[in-house]
Amino acid sequence: MTRDRWIVTVAAVVWIAGMLFGTGLIGGGVSAQGGGLFSDEATLIAPDGPAFSIWSVIYVGLAAYVIWQWLPASEGSRWTESSRIPAAVSIALNGVWLFVVQADLVLVSVIVILGIALSLGWLVHNVSEHPRESLTTDIVIGLTFGFYLGWVSVATCANVASYLVGIGVPADTATAEWITVGVLVMIVALVAVLLYRAVHRSLRFGIAASAVWGASWIAVGRFTGDTRSDIVAYAAVATALLIALLAIMMFLRREGRPTGTEAF
Repeated sequence: MTRDRWIVTVAAVVWIAGMLFGTGLIGGGVSAQGGGLFSDEATLIAPDGPAFSIWSVIYVGLAAYVIWQWLPASEGSRWTESSRIPAAVSIALNGVWLFVVQADLVLVSVIVILGIALSLGWLVHNVSEHPRESLTTDIVIGLTFGFYLGWVSVATCANVASYLVGIGVPADTATAEWITVGVLVMIVALVAVLLYRAVHRSLRFGIAASAVWGASWIAVGRFTGDTRSDIVAYAAVATALLIALLAIMMFLRREGRPTGTEAF
């Protein structure tokens, strides 16, 4: 366990270093990189600017997790033990993503964010194998990594779109609009699978809340921003509503694999 704790801590150092670049304290910040490909107006699926404030919530949760997993109170927590390595991978890759964006390596950023999504899926699988433990683990692990995964599910699609625009795929055609609608449908399907696999309500709530947040801000960006599209905007509204409905249905379900417990 001590080895795994140090792995999480080293991952946090990589993450913090990348965050200094991503926030603009060092360098120009994410939105200024890649010739503006990461701005909220670069693609039809880019969420409007305020959407990215969710990173503050996720980062606070990740910091709490790094501290929590060192505390004596985490001893014997199967959630904590089973989450450390996938959590470390997702935390470190967040920092790496911020570094490669600063280097204008847009294709590499797609690969890295896919790695983040896979590591978070791994974490959800591990945690879902164990019964609910406490309100603390619900918040520090369930909600934190649920928020992280739900947001990354939306952000991955936006990242791929940024790469495609960067290599010359038009972002303002009717074809691009309908492709974006198709991607939004895929987000609904992906979130549905994640909600089913995440048997704990804290995970489900986090995943759904951040995905709804992202889809809602995509709608705002397409209704009001410079990159306008009524088709995409209404599809994003429908996406947010469908995910919310799925979340309510899943939230009311009892846990699956772990029996004899009740999720948050």
